[in-house]
Amino acid sequence: MMRKERLDGVGLASLMAVTLLLAVNQIVVKEVNRGLQPVFFAGARSALAIVFVVAWLKYRGLLGRIRRADLGPGLAIGAVFAAEFLCLFMALDLTAVGRASVIFYSMPLWLAVAAHFWLPNERITRLRGIGLGLAFIGTAWAILSKSPSGHASIAGDLFALGGAWGWAGTAFLARKTRLREAGPEAQLFWMVLISAPILLLAAPFFGPLIRDVELMHWFWLVFQAGVVVAGGFISWLWLLSVYPTSTVASFSFLTPLFAIALGYVIFDEALSFGLIMAAGFVAAGIILINRR
Repeated sequence: MMRKERLDGVGLASLMAVTLLLAVNQIVVKEVNRGLQPVFFAGARSALAIVFVVAWLKYRGLLGRIRRADLGPGLAIGAVFAAEFLCLFMALDLTAVGRASVIFYSMPLWLAVAAHFWLPNERITRLRGIGLGLAFIGTAWAILSKSPSGHASIAGDLFALGGAWGWAGTAFLARKTRLREAGPEAQLFWMVLISAPILLLAAPFFGPLIRDVELMHWFWLVFQAGVVVAGGFISWLWLLSVYPTSTVASFSFLTPLFAIALGYVIFDEALSFGLIMAAGFVAAGIILINRR
């Protein structure tokens, strides 16, 4: 599909569906972390996702897009993808879903900074600069605010910030390197192929691989690999390849709002004033970043 300069109805509906799926994903990760060690869970998910992604590539007749010439950028985007989800899964193990989500979804802030210097037609204007400042304040507020329910963790918050940097890195590499010509499915193939061994080799350094695992946790692992990774991530990368980078990224501010509500309902996480204000600053900042 040809690249578009503005968001249309298909793009809007797709972005809304993906943001809601990614909010549910935060809840699923938090739950499965009770049964599987987070880094092992992330690695197992990537390993299983390889099967789903290859099946999708074969079904669509896109296996030819996996080229040896893309090995270099493929290794890079896969390693950054591994760092992103090591950080996110650890964050959701250590801190509340709402806090981790607000910080993790500050990603458009870091992507906008990188795009300003290295992507064409993505310069930061004065208005976007104000938006960056607001988003930065919101991220800092989320990290520094205290949780009345005791679900806060500075280590978890910093892991979430590392995850945001990793996510911005994968989005940047998908646009900047020759992988942009390979398409979203091929990009995701490299991400899961390279991240799986990295995460599985790193997992033993983060404690026992199995915790109090139940049958439902294995079901959610398959759901993660098949629906979230092979479905949601391909959709997000497709949106990134068709619509303006900053516009797609800006809709991610909806996910932490969904995640805060789901965390409150499912895990009884506190809706603290600081967290709500932090989410508001991040959302307002991201809107300004992408306002024409």
